[in-house]
Amino acid sequence: MAQNKPVRRATTVLAVRHGRTSAIGADGQVSFDDTILKATASKLRTLADGKVAVGFAGGVADALTLFDRFDEKLRAYPKEIRRAAVELAKDWRTDRALRRLEAMLVAATKKELFLISGQGDVIEPDDGVLAVGSGGAYATAAARALIRHGNSKMTAEEIVRESLQIASEICVFTNDQIEVINL
Repeated sequence: MAQNKPVRRATTVLAVRHGRTSAIGADGQVSFDDTILKATASKLRTLADGKVAVGFAGGVADALTLFDRFDEKLRAYPKEIRRAAVELAKDWRTDRALRRLEAMLVAATKKELFLISGQGDVIEPDDGVLAVGSGGAYATAAARALIRHGNSKMTAEEIVRESLQIASEICVFTNDQIEVINL
């Protein structure tokens, strides 16, 4: 009989493009099966001299490897985040070692947001809201509601913080230890 592996559920990452800025945020919880291992993990990084912010859901070592690869692509294609994202996705899908990496990336600049996955996905949302991880759907719903019906004076950073707070109140794999990078 096959044994069930413990399930790793670890995060909520949300990026919002609103007005003339973008922000990306993440909670700090790392869970393994039904146990919280850490409450204050950092799941965000800046790349390209602070012009690109990236967050991840999935395995930490895998994500750090992908951050490094993405940074290389950004250096190879400066000012072309879309091209760098596509090139990373192509390598991720075709390179034998990279193919085994289990993570998803959300990348943000002031003007663009992208989801990058090992299945070859490079997705730019239509509405300026993008989330991944266990609480991603909750954070997306909260951000869309705040943008559509909230105070129009809210900044991208405020929308990300409030949306992640709401997600933390719903998703048991998301906490309220929120980190945000404003672009």
